Amino acid sequence: MQSTTKKPTEFFPQSLAVRAARAATTIAPFISQEQAIAIANGMQGEDKNHFLQLAVDLADRVDSMPSTYEPDGKGDNATVYLHYFIGDSDWFITEKDENGGVDQAFGYAVLNGNDQFAELGDISIRELTYRGVELDLYFRPRPLAEIKVERERYAA
Repeated sequence: MQSTTKKPTEFFPQSLAVRAARAATTIAPFISQEQAIAIANGMQGEDKNHFLQLAVDLADRVDSMPSTYEPDGKGDNATVYLHYFIGDSDWFITEKDENGGVDQAFGYAVLNGNDQFAELGDISIRELTYRGVELDLYFRPRPLAEIKVERERYAA
């Protein structure tokens, strides 16, 4: 008699809900408590599949980010993976902290809309999220040089 059970070595696709639940542990340190609540509420609403997929995609992006010092020396050619914002201030993250991702990330900071004094440096994502700075959930990763050109275009 042939067994009808699947072999444990066969690939079984996980449901979107299961993948999103796993993704939540990855993205939690990268978003504020308020954003986490909003995403969780969205996962229970009529657009739940959108928010479930959003969490999975964000976790994939965080997992693929280089850690500090990995892409050393890329400057404006470094890929920006995350964008945080509040008011007129923006933080563009190119590297996550090598020890968990959020204490000493690296990126480009533009405070109070002042691009003239914007600079590359260490950024504490933990401090940003604690202060209620929001992660742009719909940000598309791209080179820092492209972001600078976009900002110049909008400033003109």
